[in-house]
Amino acid sequence: MKQAIVRLVVLAILLANQALVVYGWDPLPFTEDQIYQGVSTVATIGVAVWAWFKDNPVTKKGKHNDKFLRDRGMK
Repeated sequence: MKQAIVRLVVLAILLANQALVVYGWDPLPFTEDQIYQGVSTVATIGVAVWAWFKDNPVTKKGKHNDKFLRDRGMK
């Protein structure tokens, strides 16, 4: 899934770059590899933060639910 999102974002950036070239404007100053690496890094960080947030009770409701499960021996 992550790789598909990265490929989609890279494609969108490359299409935008091609549109700039067609209309005579300066293209973006990045190579395809740099774009892919940058998007991949951002996607990895985003997924890691999301997974951490989903796995840890960081909200008031999440802490309450975590305590509820621990009190009943379910966690």
